[in-house]
Amino acid sequence: MRALVIFLATGIYAGYVPLVPGTAGAALGLLLGRLLFAPLWQRSATAFLALYMGMFLVACPLAGAAEKIFGEPDSPHIVIDEILGMIAAMFLNPTGWRWLLGSFVLFRIFDIIKPWPASRLDRLHGGAGVMLDDLASAIYANLVLQALQRMV
Repeated sequence: MRALVIFLATGIYAGYVPLVPGTAGAALGLLLGRLLFAPLWQRSATAFLALYMGMFLVACPLAGAAEKIFGEPDSPHIVIDEILGMIAAMFLNPTGWRWLLGSFVLFRIFDIIKPWPASRLDRLHGGAGVMLDDLASAIYANLVLQALQRMV
């Protein structure tokens, strides 16, 4: 079970990329979002949201278990939060490469600077704290992209 938790929480070991594990996790989320999830939300946003919520609810205790394994809160090796955050940042936005690049850059910026309430959520303990600040950052990125989409 320990090996499975590490495998999933580190995004098939993307969390072990030196110096930039969060960016590696977000890049994996970008690929998964574009290849697997965008076709789903283009057919049914409701089905995507149900699947995403299920994955998020599984990822919270998974991230908490990984924290215990790594022996530190929100270990940089845990990137399941960046993966799901990146997918949320892309949701319902165009999937052309410039939009994908924009969602990636915006998500990483918001994830690093953590504007409120992401900064507050980042202080929560356990797996929910690991996951929720990235979801907040993803929502910010998504809303900026939605606004840009309407201006272009």
